[in-house]
Amino acid sequence: MRARSVLSMTVVAVVLAAVSLSMAQAQGLPTEIGQCVTTKIKSAGGRFADDPASGSTIAYENGGSQVSYEVLPAVAASRVGDQVRLSLVSRPRNCPATDQRGSVYRARNLRTQQGWELPDSAHKCGGA
Repeated sequence: MRARSVLSMTVVAVVLAAVSLSMAQAQGLPTEIGQCVTTKIKSAGGRFADDPASGSTIAYENGGSQVSYEVLPAVAASRVGDQVRLSLVSRPRNCPATDQRGSVYRARNLRTQQGWELPDSAHKCGGA
């Protein structure tokens, strides 16, 4: 009877750990300034796929992305699958309801310990 109890407790612990991991990976974008989430890199490279000198772009598994006209060494050092801590720094103001571009996020790659702060779009709301 004791062995069955220990086995049941072990199964419950494994299930809870799996649910916790799934919830952490399912975190969406931060919605409040100062809020942070952990996500993974989905892709990273130049703004234009055929031109690595065109700037930096990075996309995350939680649907977020960041872009820069400059090539950022910290983004270039990042790899698909790296965990990143992503924090909302600012949101644009006075934007049309249908155009929310221009939120700025701070990211820290947890593998390289390098960080960057970039907007989610090359243009703020109402821009090109």
